[in-house]
Amino acid sequence: MELPKKLWVLPLIAILAGGTVLAAAAGEKVKQVDAKYVCFVTLKKFDKPLTPTVIEGRKYYGCCDDCAKTLNTDPNSRIAVDPVTNKEVDKAMAVIGVDKAGHVYFFENETNLKTFRVPPAK
Repeated sequence: MELPKKLWVLPLIAILAGGTVLAAAAGEKVKQVDAKYVCFVTLKKFDKPLTPTVIEGRKYYGCCDDCAKTLNTDPNSRIAVDPVTNKEVDKAMAVIGVDKAGHVYFFENETNLKTFRVPPAK
């Protein structure tokens, strides 16, 4: 038995619309988020607070035991490059932004976050 057109067209439209909403358009601003919602290793934003790993008095966040181990053993996992100034920034001290597609960016300060716009897709 064939499904009525409405039953398969509506979910398809919802899927297509959802994909458009989740894609970050070039030139868009990013949304500032609290560090405790971002895994500093996988660079993914979570809806629940993550457990901090404290290193030299600074809090770094990982989503699992492997990420915590990486943060403890690899100093490079605790450093990012500010996309506005191209300067290194300690992730624990950074202002963090996330675009609609979920890409995470680390900034030296809030001014850089507000200045930044999502780059064109490569």
